[in-house]
Amino acid sequence: MDIKTLKEVDEEVHAQVDIWQYIFGFVPMAVVKCAIELQIPDVLESHGGAMTLPELSTALGCSPSILSRIMRYLTHRGIFKHKLTSQGSQICYTQTPLSRLLMKNGANTMAALVLLESSPVMLAPWHNLRTRALTNGDSAFEAAHGGDVWDYATENPAHSKLINDAMACHAKLAIPTIVNRYPEVFKEISSLVDVGGGNGTALRTLVKYCPWIHGINFDLPHVVAVAPSCDGVEHVGGNMFEMVPKADAAFLMWVLHDWSDNECIQILTKCHEAIPKDTGKVIIAEAIIEEGEEDKFIDVRLALDMVMLAHTEKGKERTVKE
Repeated sequence: MDIKTLKEVDEEVHAQVDIWQYIFGFVPMAVVKCAIELQIPDVLESHGGAMTLPELSTALGCSPSILSRIMRYLTHRGIFKHKLTSQGSQICYTQTPLSRLLMKNGANTMAALVLLESSPVMLAPWHNLRTRALTNGDSAFEAAHGGDVWDYATENPAHSKLINDAMACHAKLAIPTIVNRYPEVFKEISSLVDVGGGNGTALRTLVKYCPWIHGINFDLPHVVAVAPSCDGVEHVGGNMFEMVPKADAAFLMWVLHDWSDNECIQILTKCHEAIPKDTGKVIIAEAIIEEGEEDKFIDVRLALDMVMLAHTEKGKERTVKE
């Protein structure tokens, strides 16, 4: 058997393994969502980060036999670890850096993003992706729900909260990184408007790092109406396609990827009108698709582009040139 044939055989073997990952591709999301909803990471953390199965099942009010199967899967996926108790007679489940990201009340939690993307509302459009590809018509979200994601959120406060909570947990992680990596961007700015700022988490985080900045959290009226108050942050309701509040700088994070090129131009035009002619800044934070280059986050970027395809009409992740 020559080398080429051996390679082909190896690819066939890998393909037979990989296809099962796609067949059961929904399972990791579903079980992780279950862990968040049961608050397994939070309960473990509140008990010192380690518990036996009987202790954990009692604390959660779960069936030990069912919980053991859930924990076996999550441990296999590396979300939790297990070790023997000091007596060596029982398995003890322990936290990991990954499981702490699933704590509802964790400092760096990503739980809200999991709950948003795994919600029935956000999952339904994926079943319309084929139709979207064939017709290039209405968004898959609109086909599933009869309107775009923003109209749906306006009419469904519970879903609006899911979106705002998800964006907030991303902002808590992103803003410190942005400020630390690009500190010069925020110097000599006395006021900054966060366009599409949700519940104001990004600005609340930013003004802690840059207390000289007065923040204007700008979003749709129903969004800012429930945003918590914060010193140094002013909430303003409106439509970014019609106007943007005046400030030294306009900040847009995970906003432009929701819209077409022409719509982005409209938004950026309103931002340009809102800032000083000579010293104003427009600061854009988006995922970037690097054509021909791959790093550890390439799957995330490409998956996020598919999310835009499923959940928006003309949104997309862009290259630097785009």
